[in-house]
Amino acid sequence: MQFKDYKNVHEMLCETVKKYSNEPAYRWFDENAVEDSVTWGGYYDQVKAAAKGLMALGVEKGDKINILSYTCYRWVLTDMAAMSIGVATVGIYQSNLPKDCGYIISHSDSVLVFAEDQTQLAKLMEIKDEIPLIRKVILLKGQAHGDDWVISYDDFLKLGADIPDSDFEKRTADVSPEDTAGIVYTSGTTGVPKGAVLTHDNISFTAQSVYQSATFNDGEDAFVFLPLAHIFARTCINTAIITGNRVTFARSIDTLLEDFKLAAPHWFVSVPRIFEKIHTKVISGVEAKGGVSLKIFNWACQVGAKVSDCKIYKKPIPFMIDLQYKIAEKLIFSKIHSALGGNVKWCISGAAPLNPEIAKFFHAAGLLILEGIGMTENTSFSHVNRFDNYNFGVVGPPGPGVQHKLDDDGEVLIYGRNVMKEYYKMPDATTDTFTPDGWLRTGDLGEIDAKDVLKITGRKKDLIITSGGKNVAPSSIEGIMATSKYLNQVCVVGDRRNYLSAIVTLDEENIKAYAEDEGITWSNYEELIRHQKIKALIDGEIEKKNRELPSYETLKKITIVPEFTIDNEMMTPTFKVKKNIILKMYKDEIEKMYQ
Repeated sequence: MQFKDYKNVHEMLCETVKKYSNEPAYRWFDENAVEDSVTWGGYYDQVKAAAKGLMALGVEKGDKINILSYTCYRWVLTDMAAMSIGVATVGIYQSNLPKDCGYIISHSDSVLVFAEDQTQLAKLMEIKDEIPLIRKVILLKGQAHGDDWVISYDDFLKLGADIPDSDFEKRTADVSPEDTAGIVYTSGTTGVPKGAVLTHDNISFTAQSVYQSATFNDGEDAFVFLPLAHIFARTCINTAIITGNRVTFARSIDTLLEDFKLAAPHWFVSVPRIFEKIHTKVISGVEAKGGVSLKIFNWACQVGAKVSDCKIYKKPIPFMIDLQYKIAEKLIFSKIHSALGGNVKWCISGAAPLNPEIAKFFHAAGLLILEGIGMTENTSFSHVNRFDNYNFGVVGPPGPGVQHKLDDDGEVLIYGRNVMKEYYKMPDATTDTFTPDGWLRTGDLGEIDAKDVLKITGRKKDLIITSGGKNVAPSSIEGIMATSKYLNQVCVVGDRRNYLSAIVTLDEENIKAYAEDEGITWSNYEELIRHQKIKALIDGEIEKKNRELPSYETLKKITIVPEFTIDNEMMTPTFKVKKNIILKMYKDEIEKMYQ
């Protein structure tokens, strides 16, 4: 595979602007679904203006800035402006608490913060005395009032109006491949967040590797709704620069289904949680109708599964099956396609394991989910299934230019230009995450087959060893359990114990519907999930799912608790469960399951 050695990300952007200057680059919608957009040429003009704004505020090469915001156009604009003049972007999840924001701002030595709105500004005002390096806060939305520490984005863009283009060009020319483009802090599922230092070469190389791993066409649209503080979403943005595809931004997670219809994307990237939610909504909706509708749905799924097998194993689809599939498509599957905008030809799932049964369900419906894997430390990309060569339950071969191998204990090791430079100001942690010969330790356990395809079998730190000596990867069990329409989140426990148990949360919408059908009365949701009929229902669901597992992986006991959320700090902004927090919070409940 051929890779272009870009000097920096700005050079990569300039190549696209020259080729697609008058083509659409980004699109977004306001709260009333009114559309706004910009071409590649218009985007570059705004990048230049934002970069000059940074220069006017005295931001030098090597400085760091924070962006505290949900995904939006101005996030991407600010990020590109910063990278173009040798400034590193450090994203902060909009869901972070003030103390967490303070840690990242201080640890990264940032000099400016771009805050989404008044809600995010309030967090910064709360910790203002703790972040003395911050010169200004720039509001992405709204106007600043009564504090010269805060300015609006419109005013920010005007700051550099008198700076000549030649000064901007000198700054862009001074940025090298090994300069820091961004510092991305890990989600902190196992402790203090660490800042992965990613270079311009990391970013431009990874975008090219992703581009060579998928199928893109001119005039296509991408859709981004994952938080840009996570490198997974930004890798999607950077890949779209090479493809020249237009990117549409979601307004929020709460408006996601409506935004899918507005965006009508051809491709998008997601985390498994979104697919799980859609799957549960489809299944519960059909089962609620029952009768003929349910029979037709089940028939369509059976036909779709046969077609799916033919596609996976590259076998011709029998004439009658193909005819039946067209009917199933018209009656059932077209509604699922329509909910995602009607144009999706493939999507990528990453950041956490995707249950193969959910992937098969969508494939049977004609929606191809290509599972991949990556981590902050390798610019969020190392492997992915290919559009013309895929399977479920595996994360595919490595991307072009990326090498992989297994360590003696089965840990997956990665080597390539996608791998980070270091952890910022954490030399010991940096040393620990690399082998002596420079391979990145991923923490994943895996198997590599004869076709160079990687299958993840678990996480080293998550691996449960029962008192009987069985090694158990909890993620696969959790994925199977989560296919129940009544279960929401599952955290399997049982290390050094003689059987497995789990802390689980329930799908609130479906549980309430069940309670109404059964005539169960309750005064609040926490009372409802403790009801004996609900407990019996969930025990039955666990028993059904246990049949899919070997005996030593079955769950013997469960404890039902309220939902794990970002607000209660039991879930990361990328929807990963913080097991260490859950184990601590529900220590007494776990002990009771083993008494």
